[in-house]
Amino acid sequence: MKKYLWIIIVIKLATLSAGALSEELPYYQDGAFTPYWLSKGEVDLTSFHKIPAFRFTDQSGNTITQSDLDGKVYVAGFFFSTCPGICPTIRSKLIKVQDTFANDENVKIVQHSIRPTTDTTEILQAYANKNGINNQQWYLLTGDKAEIYSLAKTFYFASEDLGNVQKNKDFLHTESLLLIDENKHIRGIYNGLNAASVDYLIQDIKTLRHQK
Repeated sequence: MKKYLWIIIVIKLATLSAGALSEELPYYQDGAFTPYWLSKGEVDLTSFHKIPAFRFTDQSGNTITQSDLDGKVYVAGFFFSTCPGICPTIRSKLIKVQDTFANDENVKIVQHSIRPTTDTTEILQAYANKNGINNQQWYLLTGDKAEIYSLAKTFYFASEDLGNVQKNKDFLHTESLLLIDENKHIRGIYNGLNAASVDYLIQDIKTLRHQK
């Protein structure tokens, strides 16, 4: 992951130095996270990898489906409410994302609980209240564990974690954050523990919003 991150940083520095706010972002097709540089309207996009339909419950008790994210850019990730390790650090970085786009209703944060049996809506709402999470902008999702894990591993490639395949099938935990565009394509992957990487995430969100 660290090697990949440094490659991304070099690319981003080159992009920013060129002042390319409106530059197209790459698309990602599989767990290898090989970037594909495609233009909107290319035939390849019609069959390119997308995040499929899902149905979970957020901290407010509302049913959230992929249709709630139609036409929106969102950051996807995984967590659990009692995580003492990487989750608080990632959460602090996501707060920066939330605050940056507080006035843009078309930018969302979507975190799926990897311990949905204990992360009830009540617990997730208390977690949101304690940590300054805006329920309208940041969805903490719980639901069927098998469905969450299947979505994470098959479509978000979370078990790959940039080439480091996780061996424990029952526990899914990653510091990676993924950027999903308004058409459900993966457009970026970032280290949620790294401030510079999250700054690039914010820049890339602005790029996608600028392109609309």
